[in-house]
Amino acid sequence: MLTNNRLPRRILRRKRVRKTLRGTDAKPRLSVFRSARHIYAQLISDESGKTIASASTVSTDVRTALSGKTGNKDAAAKVGELIAKRAGDAGISSVVFDRNGFLYHGRVQCLADAAREAGLKF
Repeated sequence: MLTNNRLPRRILRRKRVRKTLRGTDAKPRLSVFRSARHIYAQLISDESGKTIASASTVSTDVRTALSGKTGNKDAAAKVGELIAKRAGDAGISSVVFDRNGFLYHGRVQCLADAAREAGLKF
């Protein structure tokens, strides 16, 4: 019987990468999580242990702009723009990107590119 080993492998990648990534108050960590239906982004300060800003396709303003389709690249781009806007409102211009064990491909890449185009540096 074959088992799905994606989750344990992603967790190993996440642990390996997280050893070196640390978000500070001045340069927080942009953590991305994607599920089959949604994508989430958070700005996290590991110094103070707090989330500075967050955006996701679950929020109503993003969901209404997308007319219900939340598991695609367009939705990821909207979340990237929104997290960059909220980071700017919080006075943050540069972040450390944490792909959270996911491959830098598809929706994760679209979110990162949209955040860069909206003015976030990483």
